[in-house]
Amino acid sequence: MTAEAENPIERCEKATRERPDSAAAHFNLGLAYTQRGRIERAEQAYRKALELNPDLVEAWVNLGGVLLLRWDFQGCLDANREALKRQEDLLLAHYNMGQAHLYLGDGEGLVRCSRRVLELDPAHAAGHYYLAVGLLATGQVAEARQALSGAMALGYRPLPEFLRSLDRAEGRMKANEVAASDPRAEATGDTKEE
Repeated sequence: MTAEAENPIERCEKATRERPDSAAAHFNLGLAYTQRGRIERAEQAYRKALELNPDLVEAWVNLGGVLLLRWDFQGCLDANREALKRQEDLLLAHYNMGQAHLYLGDGEGLVRCSRRVLELDPAHAAGHYYLAVGLLATGQVAEARQALSGAMALGYRPLPEFLRSLDRAEGRMKANEVAASDPRAEATGDTKEE
């Protein structure tokens, strides 16, 4: 096996030199760069592929993914929206957008994207987990617990910090319910029995 055949980046770079007008060649180069963690170069290759063929859906999705890795959350959203204009049932595009909404602090956007992921694949464990995260962020505590249960049933292991946050939110909910049901608590602010 030659060294060139062993190195996918060199092989793909050669293909783009031989066929500079091939969107597929630039897309494959983007894949090779992505696999090697060369994110900036991957972004350039995906952008070149899209310059040559703006309808290459996979390049839009992958561009969105590398932009997410570069912490360009708005760019991630924009690229995945372009993909979804061309094919609306792309699970990865919805998932990537959900991640961007998560980092932008947009719980409603995360919920919306996670619900779409689960419409496309009800057994998507991470989709259930991030739905739970979004639901908790939007104050839907009971629904968050239910979504978390779905994620865990599918083998997803939640972050301990999330579990603590959910437990605290449930504790506050119960304390509020107790306070609301005790007429003395309203008058005195105390929920303890004397």
